[in-house]
Amino acid sequence: MKQEKKQWYQFFYSWIPAPYRKSLKWVPTLYFSEGLPNVIVMTVAVTMYMQLGMSDTEIALYTSWLGLPWVIKPLWSPFIDIFKTKRWWVLAMQILLGSSFGGIAFTLNASFWFQGTMFFFFLMAFSSATHDIAADGFYMIELDCHQQSFFVGIRNFFYRVAVIFGQGALVPLAGGLQLIFRNQIAFTWSLIFYGLAGLMIAIWLYHGFILPRPTEQNNAHLTARQVMHSVGDTLVTFFKKQPWRGMVIVLLFLMFYRFPEALLLKMSTTFLQRPNSEGGLGLSPQEYGFVYGFFGVAGLLLGGFVGGILASQDGLKKWLWPFVFALTLPNLVYVYMSYALPSNLDIISIFIFVEQFGYGLGFTALTLYMLYFSQGEFKTSHYAICTGLSYLGLMIPGMFSGWLKDEVGYRMFFIVVMASCVITFAITAFLKIDPEFGKKSITTEAE
Repeated sequence: MKQEKKQWYQFFYSWIPAPYRKSLKWVPTLYFSEGLPNVIVMTVAVTMYMQLGMSDTEIALYTSWLGLPWVIKPLWSPFIDIFKTKRWWVLAMQILLGSSFGGIAFTLNASFWFQGTMFFFFLMAFSSATHDIAADGFYMIELDCHQQSFFVGIRNFFYRVAVIFGQGALVPLAGGLQLIFRNQIAFTWSLIFYGLAGLMIAIWLYHGFILPRPTEQNNAHLTARQVMHSVGDTLVTFFKKQPWRGMVIVLLFLMFYRFPEALLLKMSTTFLQRPNSEGGLGLSPQEYGFVYGFFGVAGLLLGGFVGGILASQDGLKKWLWPFVFALTLPNLVYVYMSYALPSNLDIISIFIFVEQFGYGLGFTALTLYMLYFSQGEFKTSHYAICTGLSYLGLMIPGMFSGWLKDEVGYRMFFIVVMASCVITFAITAFLKIDPEFGKKSITTEAE
């Protein structure tokens, strides 16, 4: 029996180069733990608050605020290089994330459940954003450039596994528990979060033993004043990369390229699950998990993969407008579904796949443009600023999307979303991109 187990173990690792096998013990779990709190804060929280009786106006406003830590994380990321090591920060944030999950579970059944859960969601969001910085830094310190390239697909895969686990497993599990416990919404969600707390603490314990201790240490020789001066230089050089007119176009593109998606992001989740009497499709948690957790994620991954191949062959400039149309036109499926209210799960799954495939293609254009704009000195920091501005562009429209939907209803809301695609078209028309950019492989490691 032991011999058979040893042979299976050797077969499993045979496709991995020997120097990389030790890293395989921690890279998958590190990036699973990076993706899990993000999907909980940005997606699962929407479903939970909807089931607890909150209106779309309240859900969109409050959950959009939870994206703030990812907007401003470039401001405190340099300090993680000063104090302690990346390994210390990873472990510290993971135990804090486990505590945040436990705090939400504990307060869900209290009279102050909303204030309590929002407090711990914010704590989770700040911990997650900090964990992102530390985990990516640890990845780059521990692995050389060849190992980073080898594991980039594995890390992205397990990040997506966390997304599938959040949308495709946790939401259906909550629905199943609600059937068992006779629709005790708060109690069932508290069980989910107690389970997540245990899972994150188990990951923390595992990483405490398995994460290597890199010989490269932090930049403790730098003072806080020197770091602040470096942050100031980074910001100044960022805004001086182009003349002020060109810089205005860049800022508008980063913040408004995804404007239709920003409006749709929260409301698509509630539309799929609210009953027909409220204008939604009335999917059960199990059906929602199947549709979004499988078909949605598959479409997004395939879109990103196809977009990367196309851009690498002919450059970003040639494919920019097809990517823009791919990002915006799939929103038509929500206009159709809001009027037709289809009940066939296969049809709904196809629509969601098409929508997410379009997002995958469209997001490729944004990612490549941010890499293009960030070239030169401080490229990693400038890319982080770009991602922060992009998150801000998602956060602000998302805050009032629920109010707009409650005012006009789902049907008119989705028409407004389609009309807002004009904003994406208008700002894209003014972009200037080197036709050769993207044709060669991009090896920039940025977050």
